[in-house]
Amino acid sequence: MRIGMLGAGTIAQAIARHAIRHGHEVVLSNSRGPGSLAPLVEELGTLASAGTPAEAAAADLVVLAVGWPQIPDVAARLPHLDGTVVIDATNQFEALPPHPRIADLGDLTGSEYVACLLPGARVVKAFNSLFAQYIAPDPRHEAGRQVLFLAGDDTDAKKTVIGLTSAFGFAPVDLGSLREGGRLMQLGGPLSGLHALKQD
Repeated sequence: MRIGMLGAGTIAQAIARHAIRHGHEVVLSNSRGPGSLAPLVEELGTLASAGTPAEAAAADLVVLAVGWPQIPDVAARLPHLDGTVVIDATNQFEALPPHPRIADLGDLTGSEYVACLLPGARVVKAFNSLFAQYIAPDPRHEAGRQVLFLAGDDTDAKKTVIGLTSAFGFAPVDLGSLREGGRLMQLGGPLSGLHALKQD
């Protein structure tokens, strides 16, 4: 699979490394241009490349992992995502800790808002409830596999993400729709920041 990364920070890099270890091609992108990613691409090896956000969005599957304030600008620069599966790994931080501020979206969950900005995309919420330092290592532990909560409105898109992340070693748990499941795992929800292992 060819996986496009919108963002190249710690979460994007953690997911990219899992993908590369399992033989997937990864196209990284950021707001500073492909040239700024040359050292990272060299470190990641031959399955990694750098591109523009539009080039990353042309991949088979796309991971959105940029800061919350940047999402509208990134979305505006993308082509129409006709059926593309987009993993939304973002959290609605208008301002980051130590003085965090959560965006007020009214009745919308964070991923419903993201889906509105990406017409045609099949959005699956995942990875947002885990800190990057828990995403990056091997998710297989002696006591079990790292649980990965996910939510989405498209069953087939969720099956794709479940298959991919299961291969990485995670234990995906489908929480339902972007509304019900997304609310459980987004900032302020009971599953946000919950790190759990599934016993096998």
